Amino acid sequence: MSKTICKPAEGKLGVMVVGLGAVTTTFITGVFMARKGLAKPVGSMTQYDRMRVGEGADKKYLKYNEIVPIADLNDIVFAAWDVYPENAFESAINAEVLKEKDILPVKEELEAIKPLKAAFDHNYAKRLDGDNVKTGTRWELVEQLREDIRNFKKESGVDRVIVLWAASTEVYVPVDEKVHNTLADLEAAMKADDKEHIAPSMCYAYAALVEGCPFIMGAPNTTVDFPAMWELAEKTKMPIAGKDFKTGQTLVKSGFAPIIGTRCLGLAGWFSTNILGNRDGLVLDEPANFRTKEVSKLSTLESILVPEEQPDLYTDYFHKVRINYYPPRNDNKEGWDNIDIFGWMGYPMQIKINFLCRDSILAAPLCLDLVLLSDVAARAGRYGIQRFLSFFLKSPMHDYTKNEVPVNHLFQQYVMLKNAIREMGGYPADETID
Repeated sequence: MSKTICKPAEGKLGVMVVGLGAVTTTFITGVFMARKGLAKPVGSMTQYDRMRVGEGADKKYLKYNEIVPIADLNDIVFAAWDVYPENAFESAINAEVLKEKDILPVKEELEAIKPLKAAFDHNYAKRLDGDNVKTGTRWELVEQLREDIRNFKKESGVDRVIVLWAASTEVYVPVDEKVHNTLADLEAAMKADDKEHIAPSMCYAYAALVEGCPFIMGAPNTTVDFPAMWELAEKTKMPIAGKDFKTGQTLVKSGFAPIIGTRCLGLAGWFSTNILGNRDGLVLDEPANFRTKEVSKLSTLESILVPEEQPDLYTDYFHKVRINYYPPRNDNKEGWDNIDIFGWMGYPMQIKINFLCRDSILAAPLCLDLVLLSDVAARAGRYGIQRFLSFFLKSPMHDYTKNEVPVNHLFQQYVMLKNAIREMGGYPADETID
């Protein structure tokens, strides 16, 4: 018999999302439609996946909510921040991801979600110009965001809150030891209104953690992956996860690169290009914002096909990533990969992968799983970096100060995910990732 170490999911779960655009409205609409039995949450591991617990005569395959207490979809209450004032219904229609027939049945619920004013700095996303924004220094923005969270808890009656970033990619912020290494330095920079080193997303993360809310970074921003934020997560005993939803091309890459490595084939080059036309594509058309995304996407291969481990196969491969803003596609993203490999006696071969995906349709179930599993982690007393959530994320958080190598291999990430759920459900971890 197992003995769960996780507190029960009592009461309502508040989900406060930064950004009320295509991804968020697709996520929220899908949850509302699923509640009414009008749609299926396809792609969600927490709703569909089964995993083995026990061995021999005790072996059984259970859904996640049969192993750990996961919040029910009916118990989720949503709120959001956004630079644009449109409510969730208007935003869902404007996003043009879902057909009207899949939005109208939950129009009333969506209209009730009106975005709070966002903590926003135009210099971090020059292509956005909404006016539903807060004013003040970085520290004043933190205080206003904390007040938003407290007000939401009080007005909605939720028992606990998760804060999820599903907004645009900010410009790249390099980690600066003088600002990002200790919590004291980070707070001092916020109070000094250091706009260069303190991105708006950091204000959300800080506010969430101090208010006792797990924080999830769904973009490639430099937000929670530096020592000062880890210190805050330890201090507040809150889980953090990031970064960047693993939806299209990187999902393919993290699943396909292991085929090359497992088969001991060589890699000469991997060229990846994307075309997309949604708000994310517009923001990423700005070079400084693309740099943030590029760093995230480039990191995937290097920990799967490691030159030091197989110098004959992976020493000098060329890895290039491009993102192209192409408005006619809107949310229907195309990821195209050309992979140059070599085999026996060095003879060259090629692989072409063309993934015509729907960005928000792939991201919505990730949002749900990340929210529900972060909530489970918090109730199980897990805090700091949640490495087991790497399965859902493009650029897994890791402690680079200790030379930790992130796990990008999709199937190793899946083992980490299952073992964490086993442990939180009171079962032993019984698979290894190496």
